[in-house]
Amino acid sequence: MKLDIAVLSGDGIGPEVTAQAIKALEAIGHAFDHTFIFKEALVGATAIDKTGDPLPEETLQLCVDTDAVLFGAIGDPKYDNDPSAPVRPEQGLLKLRKELGLYANIRPVKAYPTQLDKSPLKREIIEGTDISIYRELTGGIYFGKKHLSEDGELASDLCEYSRAEIERIAHQAFKAAEKRRNKLTLVDKANVLESSRLWRKVVKEIAYEYPEVALDFLFVDNAAMQMILNPSQFDVILTENMFGDIISDEASVIGGSIGLLASASVGDTCCMFEPIHGSYPQATGKGIANPIAAILSASMLLEHFDLLEEANLINSAVEKALELNVTTPDINTINPLTTEKVGDFIADYILNPKDTNLNFENIHIGQSTII
Repeated sequence: MKLDIAVLSGDGIGPEVTAQAIKALEAIGHAFDHTFIFKEALVGATAIDKTGDPLPEETLQLCVDTDAVLFGAIGDPKYDNDPSAPVRPEQGLLKLRKELGLYANIRPVKAYPTQLDKSPLKREIIEGTDISIYRELTGGIYFGKKHLSEDGELASDLCEYSRAEIERIAHQAFKAAEKRRNKLTLVDKANVLESSRLWRKVVKEIAYEYPEVALDFLFVDNAAMQMILNPSQFDVILTENMFGDIISDEASVIGGSIGLLASASVGDTCCMFEPIHGSYPQATGKGIANPIAAILSASMLLEHFDLLEEANLINSAVEKALELNVTTPDINTINPLTTEKVGDFIADYILNPKDTNLNFENIHIGQSTII
């Protein structure tokens, strides 16, 4: 297969971790005779500094013209510390999602057996957790009409959803549940919000088309509590934009590091894959950023194009890296490896999965066969 992939590395640690995802994809291309062509473009604070625009038109056009987008991270302290800045990095990401029609954000959350004792939650609570969160990505309060009174003393943000917006992501979530454990939980606030009541009404109607899937409901405050008390109860979670943003970030603690969580954002014609962590500017250039989330995002890219064997090989490489503690300081505090070394090991495993022990020794002495 041949795929043209737009690479939007972005800010902070984005370029460092994205480079390791590319390294894994190049290894897959070599092992399976695929051709992946990577085309880089600016986004976020880096794009503002060079063009004045967090999403230059040429970047957007590249994303439209390619098969998939591999995204890094955006954000910079000079904007984070200035809430009044009229142009901000996150505006580029929100516009990108909207312009590409990326209405479904999919975030897998898994408690890896080798990482159970590294989570702040107890082993017996998180063991067996395997969740897929479907977050609506282009509607709701983030994109609703915003108002600030002339005197600056009153502000409002409109949360608005249409039936069509709910239906299209609900169908995706139900289909995912059918391929998993046949359970879907809608997270809303239907006891208070009119928009949530519409979500509940529409999802109930759609559920009749998926009789094998058990549907239940949780208010978002209870869901946040249950995510900590008993996360393994969940299979597929479906929710709106802001609730999904909060719930999925909360779920990141289950695996012990936000650096393990990948995501896919898909629409009817376009798709984008990115780690859920931010730009982590404090770590930029230090070689300590965890690349696994970016690498798992590359795995989700392959899965999206039905390259399942290839995706599974990346997943196996990641699991082997975790098993052997070939990880960065956020997970491995005693003998950590650099961002690049972790990427080297995973790419080397893809090319030589039967030589794991040799590869592990090579990584530690700086002699990986693909360096």
